[in-house]
Amino acid sequence: MKIRVLGCSGGIGAGLRTTSYLIDDDILLDAGTGVGDLTDEEMSKIRHVFLTHSHLDHVTSLPLLVDSIFDHIKEPLVVHAQAATIDVLKTHFFNWDIWPDFAELPTRESAVMTYKAIKPGEIHEISGRTFEVIPVNHIVPTVGYRIVSPKGGVFAFSGDTTTNDTFWAALNAHDRLDLLFVEVAFEDAHLELSKLSRHYCPQLLADDLKKLNHHPSIYLTHFNPGREREEAIYKECLTQLGSKAFKRLAANDTFDL
Repeated sequence: MKIRVLGCSGGIGAGLRTTSYLIDDDILLDAGTGVGDLTDEEMSKIRHVFLTHSHLDHVTSLPLLVDSIFDHIKEPLVVHAQAATIDVLKTHFFNWDIWPDFAELPTRESAVMTYKAIKPGEIHEISGRTFEVIPVNHIVPTVGYRIVSPKGGVFAFSGDTTTNDTFWAALNAHDRLDLLFVEVAFEDAHLELSKLSRHYCPQLLADDLKKLNHHPSIYLTHFNPGREREEAIYKECLTQLGSKAFKRLAANDTFDL
């Protein structure tokens, strides 16, 4: 299983793209602005989109993606998301005012996009890859994922979250974790803002990583943009995470599991 980072920033700017990961060539994990760097051919191969939550930086490219591949696909694009996330997409995106409802085009019986509601605790299998849905703690209903490759490699993504027990307990319930992408959005000086918006800062992340029994390769994602802020967050992580080995995630990073 190959993971390609299309975007991993908390915002946009020169060279920055928001959260989206391409798994092999047929699955998107979130649909942030990074999707826009794919070619027409690459977009046409995508068959499934797994969403963590409804915030704009994680779904903004979905309407444009469906429009771009409208004439090139023979099977509907399946959007996997919690019911609350699907309701937001239907009400505020695919509502004919903001964007056409592609769940009804070209006809309701042969639409190019369909929804599949998922629930925390479920495991979904796509061509030998399994996706475990894990609830996390964000300002809207949000999940992370534990994904197992056909070869047995294990990748986990926190989604957007702050202090919680559910994500770490779900990972500890298994005996393997090779790769972890986890968010950290603010500096410690913005601890209260982190709590209010339900994002990690280095201090909160360091406390939660103590709950993890595994020793995966850890990559930090979702830094709020701005060179000085990004550097400050990273330096604070170096201090707060101590012996935990980690790196900053970057667009175009690739991983094989």
